[in-house]
Formats: sequence, C-alpha cells, structure tokens
Amino acid sequence: MITTNTKILFIQTGGTIDKDYPKKIRSYGFEIANPAVERIITRVKPTFRYRIISLLRKDSLDLTEKDRELIYKTCLKVPEEKIIITHGTDTMIKTAKQLCAIKNKSIIMTGSLLPEKFYDSEAMFNIGCAVGAINLVNKGVYIAMSGKIFLWNRCKKSPKTGRFVSSIVN
Repeated sequence: MITTNTKILFIQTGGTIDKDYPKKIRSYGFEIANPAVERIITRVKPTFRYRIISLLRKDSLDLTEKDRELIYKTCLKVPEEKIIITHGTDTMIKTAKQLCAIKNKSIIMTGSLLPEKFYDSEAMFNIGCAVGAINLVNKGVYIAMSGKIFLWNRCKKSPKTGRFVSSIVN
C-alpha cells in the first residue's frame, strides 16, 4: 500500500511509448518526445506522490551497454524503492536482466506498441497497470504489458504478435 511517505519514481528511457512526430521536418520518422507519463499523470490526477526523470530518449534498439549501466546506477542510487521505467519493448528484457542485481527495490518496466500520442495506444493502460502492480509486487524486476505482470525472466516478446507472453511451459 502506498503511504504518504512513499513515492513512485518514473524513469523515461525512450521507446515507442514516448515517440512523437518531428516538429521541424515533415516526415514519417519519429523522435523521442517528453515523457509520456507526464501527459498521462496530468490527465488522471493521481493521489500518490511521484517524481519523473527523463534519463534517456532513445529507441531501445539504440541503447548501449553504457546506457544500461546508467539505468542500473540510477535505480541503485535513487531513494525511491518503487520504480517504473518506460522503455522500448524490443530490448526491455535485456535491460531488466541487468537490473535484476538490485535486490532492495521493486522495479516495473513498461512501454507500448504504439506511441502514447496515438488514440488507440495502450500506453495509458500499461502505465496504470504498472502503477497498480508496484504496490503489490515483491522486491524484484517485472514487466507490465497488456494487462499482465511478468517476472522479467518468465516472459518473452512474441515475434508473431509483438506482445509479451509467458515463457513458462505448463
């Protein structure tokens, strides 16, 4: 349960969730804009305390090991114990693998298949799911996508659908 002293930290690293059309040129390309979570939070007017930092603005395919180290060190040094990271879905699990060495915090990674600015994007849903889950999960690293919460090492992105699915065979 969130108390008045507990704060959720949102960290922007980029990815589709934060993409927007370029302002200066006419093209079909995208640029990473301000954190999508800022727009979402403004709309929903939450009753919990939070902080948002824009750490990186990269497509996840462009993230380097140095970038992942920065994400890791940032999570390690911040005082918040509840962290939600917006991240591109293509390499989300790779970053989560590095973060799993952090044992004293709950970290949930989320993103979206379409930019938050698109009408039919699931970005707001995924952020809401992550916020709800951060209050219930144990310490560790999780993925919140499409209404499901996965342990980082128990899911994969389906190449067929682009959605995250369980990697555990029953």
